[in-house]
Amino acid sequence: MTTRSAVITGLGKALPRRKVSNDDLSQWVDTSDEWIRSHTGIENRYLVSGDESCSSLAIEASRAALKNAGIDPEDIGMVVAATSTPDYKSFPSTASLIQEGLGIPAAGAFDLAAACSGFAYGLETARSFINAGSCDHVLVVGAEVLSSIVNWKDRNTCVLFGDGAGAAVVSVSSASVSSTEEERGLQFSRMRSEGSGWDALIVKAGGSRFPLTSESIEKVENPGDLYLAMDGRRVYEFAVRVICETITELMDTAGISKDELDWIVPHQANYRIIQAASKRLGIPLNRFFMNVQHYGNTSAATIPMALHDMSEQNLLKKDQKIITVGFGGGLSYGGNYIVW
Repeated sequence: MTTRSAVITGLGKALPRRKVSNDDLSQWVDTSDEWIRSHTGIENRYLVSGDESCSSLAIEASRAALKNAGIDPEDIGMVVAATSTPDYKSFPSTASLIQEGLGIPAAGAFDLAAACSGFAYGLETARSFINAGSCDHVLVVGAEVLSSIVNWKDRNTCVLFGDGAGAAVVSVSSASVSSTEEERGLQFSRMRSEGSGWDALIVKAGGSRFPLTSESIEKVENPGDLYLAMDGRRVYEFAVRVICETITELMDTAGISKDELDWIVPHQANYRIIQAASKRLGIPLNRFFMNVQHYGNTSAATIPMALHDMSEQNLLKKDQKIITVGFGGGLSYGGNYIVW
């Protein structure tokens, strides 16, 4: 039979020029390489400088993904940009800047705000557009400049984050599938949110509830309200729990066992979180792909950057069963089941 399924046909990545090691960071933050490595697994991160921005990183990653997919920019019908650090606060969307940068004026474009879960949400959005017949090719981008909202005086959070972008081209596949074959591509997803944890990961000031004006900035009692703030313990416990729940539910829906799962591609937040989830699930840690040591937590960019690195390392093989899982501010979480 002929099915209209969605497959990832191209991947791309972009990093800022400036690489910052733990030792570099310790020159202006009261921390050390040993402390950061032991608590997070992070060794380096990349931070924007000069004329680099969320959209410039996203455009670079998108061009690489389009080249990898072997399609022209004008083939893209929709641009979905997952980001918590857009170039501009309200509008224009970063997706529109990507669209303009790629020279594809006929495509639709919008931003998706689901924090570190953004790319997982974006993949399901692309799958829905393709399954509905609205588009044949969707560009999904995760891009962040978290250095712009990090409190560099808070050593418990600033050491965690980095800047970067990852992109994926999601395309329609009209391949014939026999009754004995499993359909390839994005199969289904699990999207969830626990709004009760909204204040566990937050940038309090700057929105319409606490707008920033010259007068309000002068009256800010806690300067930390201007930056990202995190309740580390709450986020850790939430993350480990929902990683396990999401992976288990996706495996159950797919009708596969732990032994049949080839890869888990988690949001790269912290080595300890992934390690704890591995232990709780009883799935070997070597089946969780990790590159957090190289880039730190780049929020919505971590999963597409991980998929890109896996592709570059020839780790992705046809018919592999893969689960992606994201978790973060909202508190949002979700995952995708993919047959590569």
